[in-house]
Amino acid sequence: MALKTTNTTFYDVVGIGNAIVDVMAKVGDGFLSERNLPKGGMVLLEALPAGKIYQDIVPQREVSGGSAANTIAGMASLGLACAFIGKVHDDALGQAFSRDIGATGIDFFTPPLTQGPSTGRSIVLVTPDAERSMFTYTGASTYLSVDDIDEEIIKTSRITYVEGYLWEQENAKKAILKAAEIAHKNDRDFAFSLSDKSCVERHREEFLDLIKNHVDILFGNENELNALFNNDDFENNLNLIKPMVDIAAITRNIKGSVIVSGRVKTFVECEQIENVVDTTGAGDLYAAGFLYGLLNGRSIGTCAIIGSLAAAEIISHYGARPETSLRGYVRTNLVKYGKTL
Repeated sequence: MALKTTNTTFYDVVGIGNAIVDVMAKVGDGFLSERNLPKGGMVLLEALPAGKIYQDIVPQREVSGGSAANTIAGMASLGLACAFIGKVHDDALGQAFSRDIGATGIDFFTPPLTQGPSTGRSIVLVTPDAERSMFTYTGASTYLSVDDIDEEIIKTSRITYVEGYLWEQENAKKAILKAAEIAHKNDRDFAFSLSDKSCVERHREEFLDLIKNHVDILFGNENELNALFNNDDFENNLNLIKPMVDIAAITRNIKGSVIVSGRVKTFVECEQIENVVDTTGAGDLYAAGFLYGLLNGRSIGTCAIIGSLAAAEIISHYGARPETSLRGYVRTNLVKYGKTL
């Protein structure tokens, strides 16, 4: 697929998503049991309990996070020009989000809230056995609105990339539709991530309508695609998604990924690594690598390989942000496939 082109381009990609600060801290098992906090998995919290946990820990790390933000950070690490649109509060964590995402070279100009809920956070508590327990408060991120969609940024970005998690809020739905309208009015591509199986199940019909009418490039995993069509016939679901979008890139964990583009299905094996530490963010970084390849005119198969390599770097350590230059990592590992950046 050839990307749409216009005469004025400033950004390769602009991402739109929840602006969340990932707060990581080491605690003992007693910290969880004393507060009746479940160990392992992810729990959504309201402001007060999230604030209480935050007050009781000593953060080792505070990093800008969120699904689309992770993808954009991956693309910035690959050397692309990127911007991000998301909502924070003008508080300490909101300022930390802005500083951190700016330090990666990503432009972030969304005006913060000055009243209302505090900045969203995902508090990650790591116990001595390396188990991670996540407690998430979405906060200000849910206040993203039509007014936050910067038309100038979108019309000068080759691709607008949006996470499906945003669809949970009515005001954000309108923002997504406005972004898609601006992108297409300016002959740009609109990419969308299904984000989460339960999210797809809650909004199945609306997602189908969005995809049919607005999405050029779709990302998701096998479970999310099956949820979209409400059945487990994966092969048939690939055929169902085919006429809806220009490209659908679907990951399948250890089975690799399959990309549907027109009449062609491309199957690519996953990248093998010795030690999988944490799969958080694997899909986000796959999308980053895939879009990097697409923006640089690579074949669909090579795009998928770059996506797999980016995901492999992320799952080799804790956290959903690269711990090394993804451009260098991908360049080094592409050699075994007889390819270069």
